[in-house]
Amino acid sequence: MPPQRKGASESRGGKREQLVSAACGLFHQQGVAATTLADIADRSGVPLGNVYYYFKSRDDIVAAVVGARSREIQDLGALLEKRHRSPKARLKALVSMVADQREAITAYGCPYGTLCADLVSPHDDSSRSLAAGLMQSLVAWTEQQFQEMGRRDARALALELVALYQGGAVVASALGDPDVLAQQARRMQRWLDSIEA
Repeated sequence: MPPQRKGASESRGGKREQLVSAACGLFHQQGVAATTLADIADRSGVPLGNVYYYFKSRDDIVAAVVGARSREIQDLGALLEKRHRSPKARLKALVSMVADQREAITAYGCPYGTLCADLVSPHDDSSRSLAAGLMQSLVAWTEQQFQEMGRRDARALALELVALYQGGAVVASALGDPDVLAQQARRMQRWLDSIEA
């Protein structure tokens, strides 16, 4: 076997990551259906002909984007856990982050919620499964925080918080009004304050 050039595997992995990153941004900004492989290749700087070297199909790119978004949720959770000692403080910090990103969320929707909405189809169980897995990542982290608060109704509270955020994101985006999301974030903060640990 010939010796591998230094950095060859990194270059390959780097281009794959460039493609996934480009697809993440494009799917968020213009939707899955409206994004072509040429769009992804152009944004990533990877020649269109090389896309199939890294991904056998468009479905593989979609699955890679869902995986990347799930890792973002995990990384965000880890960051919040590192910065905040109490689970309630972590949840409130998450809500504050939503409020801070209200302009981008209003323009394009929540990167997780819009991706899930794009994937949910009554005719495609594999896409629906990907969407469910992504949303479950967000719900599971939120549920864990409520469990650490000693709440027996942690699952219900997690679903309510995620639904409040996702609903606020949809309404703000539909109306083109970031203040809707800012108001919803304040309501979520008050709601979290009212929950007994």
